[in-house]
Amino acid sequence: MKTAKPSLGATASHGHAHDHPHDHDRAHEALGQGAGGVNGVAGGIAGIAGASLESALAMAETYCRERGEKLTPIRRKVLELLLASGRATKAYSLLDEMRQIHPGSAPPTVYRALDFLLSAGLIHRIESINAFAVCHDLTQCQHGILVVCQQCGNVTELHEPKLRQALVAQIEAAGYRLSGDGIELKGVCAQCQTADAAPAETAAEGTQAAQP
Repeated sequence: MKTAKPSLGATASHGHAHDHPHDHDRAHEALGQGAGGVNGVAGGIAGIAGASLESALAMAETYCRERGEKLTPIRRKVLELLLASGRATKAYSLLDEMRQIHPGSAPPTVYRALDFLLSAGLIHRIESINAFAVCHDLTQCQHGILVVCQQCGNVTELHEPKLRQALVAQIEAAGYRLSGDGIELKGVCAQCQTADAAPAETAAEGTQAAQP
């Protein structure tokens, strides 16, 4: 029987987490809502740090322990890097970061850690950009619809079960069988759109100013 994931908002038996109950609320807010997530839409996963980061890691350790598994130091560090990043990160980037901490880190070490985190349901594999991201709600990961920014790697999860079910039904009605649980949409996030628009606006203003 699969162990249900604990809620970040719940009081954990882990000593550090129990000593700081408000940290769970901060961790849940950072992971579960991101930047302005409302009505089933989880905003881009904001990178977290400090007490919120430690609380999230403690809850992940508790969850793994209840599954009869262990969040080893390497697995924990890879998860920590993804949490701190706040966006989809490629394996080789994680390897570079790991080597700054542990110079002897090899690719298989990182890939094994990623495979474990995937099997535990703590992270997503973003197939369209070949990267990895923490589930928006670390302890209640569900298979939603992922919207991926192709420029910065920001990932937004849309949690609309009926929409997903309808989409899957249409796909199956067309004679296809999904090869995985992930559904990804590619696009450009609001922040990148704003950044792209700024040079164009500046150029337009310069042209207008140069006109007699």
